[in-house]
Amino acid sequence: MPHHGQEPAPDQQPPDKPGNPLTGDRSPWILVAIAGALSFTAMLDMNVVNIALATISTDLDVSPSMAQWAVLGYQLAVVSMLLPAGRWLDGGARGGEAAGKGGGVGLRSALLLAISGFTLCGMLAALAPWMAWLAVARIAQGTFGALLFVLMPVLVMRAVPPSVRGRAMSVPATLGPLGAVTGPAVGGVLLDAFGWRAVLLVKIPVCVVALLVVVRVLPKRGGLTAPGRQPLVDAALVGSAVAALLLGLTLAPAVPAWLLLGLAALPPIVWWTRRPAARPVLDVVRASGVGGVYGAVFSLAAGFAAMHYVVALRLQDDSGLSATATGLTVLAFPLAMGLMGPVGGRLADRFGPRPTALAGASVTAVGLTLLALSGDHWTQVDVAWRLALAGAGMGLYGGPTQTLVMTAAPPRAVGIAGSLVQLSRSLGFAMGPALAGAVWGLAGSAHGARYALAVSAGAAWVCVLLLATRRRAAGPSGDGPGGRAAAAPGPDRVPAGR
Repeated sequence: MPHHGQEPAPDQQPPDKPGNPLTGDRSPWILVAIAGALSFTAMLDMNVVNIALATISTDLDVSPSMAQWAVLGYQLAVVSMLLPAGRWLDGGARGGEAAGKGGGVGLRSALLLAISGFTLCGMLAALAPWMAWLAVARIAQGTFGALLFVLMPVLVMRAVPPSVRGRAMSVPATLGPLGAVTGPAVGGVLLDAFGWRAVLLVKIPVCVVALLVVVRVLPKRGGLTAPGRQPLVDAALVGSAVAALLLGLTLAPAVPAWLLLGLAALPPIVWWTRRPAARPVLDVVRASGVGGVYGAVFSLAAGFAAMHYVVALRLQDDSGLSATATGLTVLAFPLAMGLMGPVGGRLADRFGPRPTALAGASVTAVGLTLLALSGDHWTQVDVAWRLALAGAGMGLYGGPTQTLVMTAAPPRAVGIAGSLVQLSRSLGFAMGPALAGAVWGLAGSAHGARYALAVSAGAAWVCVLLLATRRRAAGPSGDGPGGRAAAAPGPDRVPAGR
């Protein structure tokens, strides 16, 4: 609460105050809708190309492993660039000099850059005449996708007052994972009807609409600052560590010794933690008091992705269902998640984000546990209701978790907080299937699927434990992220950070 005579911060304006710091007389929910649509699109693009890899391999005359870079290039760029993007948006790309001068990046300018770059790179990827072109375009698109992922929660946080922040955050937090789930289905329809290039163009209409809304709604304030060389070094270190982990898990089912490749991820991570760029990130985790929530986000994302991977394969291979029947069965999860997402937001606004997120994660863990204990003979009904239970819990959990992280972050570091939670989620989505595949392959075909589902359920219960564990935030430390210098930012800027 502000002291007597002090004006409330821009993101704490009462809901009955006329006008909105971002949208003026327009409803702020138009920006929430755009954030949700862009979150859905960016996550859709992470998985939608999977279904077209065989066709890309044939059409561009490359091996299937080379065609994988249409997916891996995007995923690795997103994971590698999330933290550098968050620091850049907070104005700390040059070690804090920008913040010291009252810098920061204009929200409107950053959104226009991210959406335009994402759209242009998608079009270039669809026009690719050879594989190298496609891989480079997808890596570039992933870079702009990382910027979008970081901007979406910041946009929502600045658009709405605290009284409805849980409901608002539930929109992108629910639609993002839904994009990941529906990607293969959307890609399959487009592939059969128009070919693989149409799969890469599916996001263009959404991006064009988002550009028009941003141009018309957001005020023309704030510009862009050059990021410098630090983000590239940070991205290389984080990306090499993630690549080593994924490669080790992917190759382990054939040769278990490949798991040792995961040790190669340690040197770049240790190196990164010793760099000046890591200090603001670590300060945010300590100052917010919700460090365990980032681990919870990673755990449940990994469990969710592992479940989706195992269920789709087992329904087709062991139960003999067609691809269409499998898709309809698995649809129970996103349907329940979509229905419960708004409910989770309302409950978070009424009872608080942590209790709501904990309840949702617990429901998801129960659903995944029941799925792991369902035996060897599956029917569509048996799988569907368990998936619906797990999906309902994910819907309750998503928005409150995002709200918990963003509201606990120091005012000058919401960009870093947004990048951290998205990094945790993206790593979970990438690691989950790789870990499930490794466990399935090492355990053998007889019981491998059951063990992989047990890993999925175990990851969900780890999420519950982390959410239930509270940690006090670090005290103010001068002009650090939570210190006295962390004055409230202007409504039209992504707040600057040390």
